[in-house]
Amino acid sequence: MPSGSAPNALSPDDRARLAALESAESLSDLLDVTGETSIHEAYFAAKHEWADLRDRVLPPAERTTERLPGDHVVVDGTTFWIHGITHADSDPERRFLREHVRRFLDDGRSVYCEQGIRPMYFRDMVEVCEIDDYRWSIGQCKRLGIHTGPTSDECASGEGVGESVTQVGGSEHSADADEGLVEDVQAAATRFREAAFELIHSGSDLYGEEFELALGDVASDFLMSHEDVATGKDFASFRLSRRAAENPALLGALQRYYKTQFLPQPVEREWLRRHDPELECVSHARNERMADYAVFHNQDAETVHLIVGAAHQPGLCYYLAAHRDGERNVSAFELVE
Repeated sequence: MPSGSAPNALSPDDRARLAALESAESLSDLLDVTGETSIHEAYFAAKHEWADLRDRVLPPAERTTERLPGDHVVVDGTTFWIHGITHADSDPERRFLREHVRRFLDDGRSVYCEQGIRPMYFRDMVEVCEIDDYRWSIGQCKRLGIHTGPTSDECASGEGVGESVTQVGGSEHSADADEGLVEDVQAAATRFREAAFELIHSGSDLYGEEFELALGDVASDFLMSHEDVATGKDFASFRLSRRAAENPALLGALQRYYKTQFLPQPVEREWLRRHDPELECVSHARNERMADYAVFHNQDAETVHLIVGAAHQPGLCYYLAAHRDGERNVSAFELVE
């Protein structure tokens, strides 16, 4: 798993608690670990304890631009470096990434990135390979019959829009309209949360960092949904992302924060599937795909660098460790056309 941990920072009881949380593979496992009587309470209790233990065990984040921070996992002799970034499309981050990626490429290293990052930062760097993780996740949604919304082509042609008409209250009513209304409300809630976070963050120079963090914690408690908790959409990550986008020396702090926030991938994914299966497909599930993609294409390489959103970094480490330990393989891997 991620390098650089310092287990001696915890007492024997603390280490046992952390090991129990690390071994959890389902929400029901958390019932035994936490002693709670409901999965809901167990999940939040485990998140709180995990954040505390991980924060105490992880070394301080390195603040530097001399190297691109990340974690590494060795799979069958190939060293995979996983680098979490903000992908905020900022000029400082773009310059920083291109400088380091050029060094990797000049040294003969392979570089892969989360789908969507390449056109953002490496459009003219043909050696940088783009993973098919988002196309894969959309395919998974379709295979499972999960709504993913009409594509732009479908909107232009009218396909997939306004279908499934039912009778409600004596008049024709589109089920798609209900679904669209829910999505509109969710999108509005997201915009409101981000606007509130932006307002709090913008006042930090006036009121100070301590007040900003305290107010941000309060806003997170009130504005975050259960899905937001599982995908790390709180004020702390918002603030760290904004700061790192303008000063890439702070990427290490952003990466470290996400390592304290996400429980083992099977647990977070089960929680999301229960609340929003589509979001699970397009978020944490993609970590599994990116890890498999990287291993499949680099079975004889010496060193591979993977550049992904920082929220994906812990998940990639988890699944690459599964490959390392022989718990996963790429025998059935297929590219998405």
